[in-house]
Amino acid sequence: MDPEHDAPPRLREHWARALRATTRRPDADPYPYADNLLARWAEPQRKYHTTAHLAAVLDRIDALADHADDADLVRLAAWFHDAVYRPDRSENEERSAVLAERALTEAGLPPAAVTEVARLVRLTVDHDPADGDTNGEALCDADLAILASPPEAYAAYTKAIREEYAFVPAEAFRTGRAAILRRLLDQPRLFRTPHGATHWESPARENLATELDLLSTPT
Repeated sequence: MDPEHDAPPRLREHWARALRATTRRPDADPYPYADNLLARWAEPQRKYHTTAHLAAVLDRIDALADHADDADLVRLAAWFHDAVYRPDRSENEERSAVLAERALTEAGLPPAAVTEVARLVRLTVDHDPADGDTNGEALCDADLAILASPPEAYAAYTKAIREEYAFVPAEAFRTGRAAILRRLLDQPRLFRTPHGATHWESPARENLATELDLLSTPT
């Protein structure tokens, strides 16, 4: 079976397991929520922030699950973290968090769990969880793991990001993107989980430095 064709059914079942685990309602019907979210992740303005990105983040959370205090809440946060995504707007994370609060309350998640998922979604504004915030560390590391991709995959990622911001003039994009890369490189550590620190930190920094060099080279 074509993995790309199989992605929505696989993701729907992934969502169902996480929602049933967190609501503790095995009879709950999770699929209307899954379908709504998958439709959002398939919107035409998305080139990188697609269902493929969602699936990749969920796979990485599975790898980091033992680090998290509640991996299923982290998985739900992954579903919502880019559920609202408009490249020309700055309030995407906040709007995504509000969507999570509304949808998960309706789905029957306990109030404390809803608050935690929304908090995690808001963390993806700057990917800077506090020390000891194991749920936040797992989500942020999973979201940033793309930075540690092999060079070909990293190049495809940067190309897709540029396509999402095609409305931004070339020089303005180069300036803005370079500022983001410098901010990331200036951080003492990009990844907070032991797995991320061991396996992703070094290749991510190499990719970021290479991209920054390319952006700084006159064309």
